[in-house]
Parts: sequence; C-alpha cells; structure tokens
Amino acid sequence: MATNLDYLNPNLQPLVQKVEEYLAAKEDLRKLTIAERNEPLHDAEVNAAAQVFEMRPPTGSFDQHDDELRQRHQNVQDDLQRLSAEVLALLPTRDEWVKVNLGYGPSRVGAWRVPNLQNPQQENYEIRIVV
Repeated sequence: MATNLDYLNPNLQPLVQKVEEYLAAKEDLRKLTIAERNEPLHDAEVNAAAQVFEMRPPTGSFDQHDDELRQRHQNVQDDLQRLSAEVLALLPTRDEWVKVNLGYGPSRVGAWRVPNLQNPQQENYEIRIVV
C-alpha cells in the first residue's frame, strides 16, 4: 500500500513546483502561438478602425504589437528551456514515470531519451507529463 502513496512524498515537492511552472509556461507558449497566428487579423482590425475614424498614426510611429509578441514568444521559449533543464535535474530517474501530486491525485512525470539528429553523441531527453 505504501507504493501507492509515494506521490505524496514531501521530497518530491520541488519537482512538483517546477512541473507546475513548466506547465504554465507551456500554456503561455500555446496562447502566444495563437496570438501570433491571429496577428494579421489584428492588423486588419486596426487598419479598419483607422479608416472609419480617418486617423493616421503619428509621424515616426510604428506598430509595436508584432514586435512585442515576438519578444514575449522568445522569452517564454527561453523560460521553457530553463524549466526543462531544472525538471530534468530534479527527476530521480530517466526513461520511466515518477508519480507526483499535481492536485488531482497521482500524476506522472518522466523524461525519455529521444534521438538527437544534430549531435548523436549528446543525450537528448523529452519531458512527458500525464495529469
């Protein structure tokens, strides 16, 4: 019976916190990807509103929305890489599941080896999470 409750082990709490941060960053990246795909629609709406009110942008100004999206996207990707490395460092094993408590009973986190096509000698791991 004790093995069924291993996911409640307090020693796994740092891993749980990093996994939650990792999941939040993945969700942010998903939302930013959608926003970037909708950027042409946003630009069209801004232009249509400018036509309706016959407004011109001030001299020397430029649309920063696209640049801000790209910068936020890059920041989130950098955060994901950092969090991925931290989760890998906290995982006690590779190529098998570790039970953790993400709030809905036992969830599973693991890192599996995937081929590294650029450098076959370097190990490359993919983090998988089952909530």
